[in-house]
Amino acid sequence: MILLSQLVERYQVELERRRGHQLLPSHRQALQALRRCRRQGSDLMVLQCGACEHSLKIPHSCGHRSCPHCQHQESQRWIERQQAKLLPVEYFLITFTVPAELRALFWRHQRQAYDLLLKTAWQTLASFARRDPKLRGQIGAHAVLHTHNRRLDYHPHVHLIVPAGALHARRRQWRSKPKGYLFPAANLARVFRAKWFEGMRLLGLQAQGSLPHEWVVHCKPVGGGSKALVYLGRYLYRAVLSEKNILADQAGKVTFRTEDNTGQEVIQTLSGADFLWLLLRHVLPKRFRRVRDYGLLHGNARQRIKLLQLLLRVVQPEPAVQRRKPPLLCPQCGAVMNVLAVRVQTMTPLLC
Repeated sequence: MILLSQLVERYQVELERRRGHQLLPSHRQALQALRRCRRQGSDLMVLQCGACEHSLKIPHSCGHRSCPHCQHQESQRWIERQQAKLLPVEYFLITFTVPAELRALFWRHQRQAYDLLLKTAWQTLASFARRDPKLRGQIGAHAVLHTHNRRLDYHPHVHLIVPAGALHARRRQWRSKPKGYLFPAANLARVFRAKWFEGMRLLGLQAQGSLPHEWVVHCKPVGGGSKALVYLGRYLYRAVLSEKNILADQAGKVTFRTEDNTGQEVIQTLSGADFLWLLLRHVLPKRFRRVRDYGLLHGNARQRIKLLQLLLRVVQPEPAVQRRKPPLLCPQCGAVMNVLAVRVQTMTPLLC
């Protein structure tokens, strides 16, 4: 398998030469983390066996959210937390996209534009729920920002997983829509477009060139919501391309595998520097939250969630056992090893 850390080490100099003026601090931090993840030269964790006293030094994982090796456990934890909130109602997956003409603006003002996209999508749904004659209440959503399509092209959009109903808190009533229908996608798109322009005006952002009048919003039912959460959760805490899809590294060019919108395999070949740049374009600004909960599903709405579970007669499951990482076992005797120190900076050779 071709490791991403090897490609970073091999092509970072060329990337800096060709794209140095475009690299952001978050890009350089990602490169540094990916290059050193679990390799000699990174910080070490010192372990000792409690049975035979064999000692071991292993490099730390980088923990960066763009690393293909790290964050798998965090992804599973997120999925489990959200599945614990699922209600016995129909769910919808609603996707808000912006025209291609806005992508240059998104790239120049990433933090502001991504934040505006998430907030505007939620405000659009919340306004529809308040005004819908069958709902007239508060809705909830899990929102997830994506910056790429299946071919890894720069394509900012946001997915929202939404329970098909709203809570009228004063009347202590859950109101729902007919099965298979929530809101008309065309109407969502028009309101979203209007709110987006107002948000741009307030932020002082301007798009270059004319924008299309018709925008695109997809709204489709996803059953009980569990599968949709798993689908989105797998993209939250991992690199945009797994190392198993890096097929070759020859003569300064990297060949890799993606998919098109129909799910068909697509093989692409880029120079090493362009390949790294393709991945870096999807590194988010530092500390930017790409996953947000809104309305009924917000962390501060626990009392309303309890009321809703009471109204829907939800049987509370047993508290989940806290998922822990498996223990590290001694290579000599197989006993559990104890951690003596972490983040040790040393240039001594790693022990086996």
